[in-house]
Amino acid sequence: MDKLPLVRRSQRGFTLLETLFAVVILSVGVMALAALMSKSSFETERARYMSLATQLASEKMEDLNRYPSSDPVVAVTSGTTAGSLTSDSGPTLVTSGGISKNVSYFDEVSLSSSNGAITEVIKGVDGSGSTQYTSNTQRPDGTNVSSTSSTDPTLASSLKFDRRWIIEADQPVAGARRVTVLVSLLNGPGNTQVTFQMSMVRP
Repeated sequence: MDKLPLVRRSQRGFTLLETLFAVVILSVGVMALAALMSKSSFETERARYMSLATQLASEKMEDLNRYPSSDPVVAVTSGTTAGSLTSDSGPTLVTSGGISKNVSYFDEVSLSSSNGAITEVIKGVDGSGSTQYTSNTQRPDGTNVSSTSSTDPTLASSLKFDRRWIIEADQPVAGARRVTVLVSLLNGPGNTQVTFQMSMVRP
């Protein structure tokens, strides 16, 4: 009769110990799952930023490809290269084909979305060397609104990308020009680093 309560107390203590072990194992599993979900979320966001950088590089590449070969924007008039991928280059007065222009080899793109509309602001330099902001807003109804201003429209919670490009003469063969565009994310959350580089060859 005296031993029975002792056995029950011993069993109760063992059950509590098992419960503590189960809680510890469950906690470790939950923490591992939370870390995995956080990593997955980070990689998903990084993939989105990389996709945007790819689109911006392609957009600039198409823009540079539309100029005639003699245009100052795509001309290499001194040395073997025009522009830079390591620093903002320009504006530089370039004369080619009888035309003179102030040419810059960089710009900054801000992207923001609100109420279903997507706004892109490109900060660049106009022909006189002054800073210029070109805004394009695509609305949910399919309309597109464009405007140009000398003042920063300042988009709320926007992503900012820096674009730089370089034009190399006689690359990869004589008579050809290799154009390379580098896009870098400037303000990714959590110091997210995203860069994308694209090249094309044109006459």
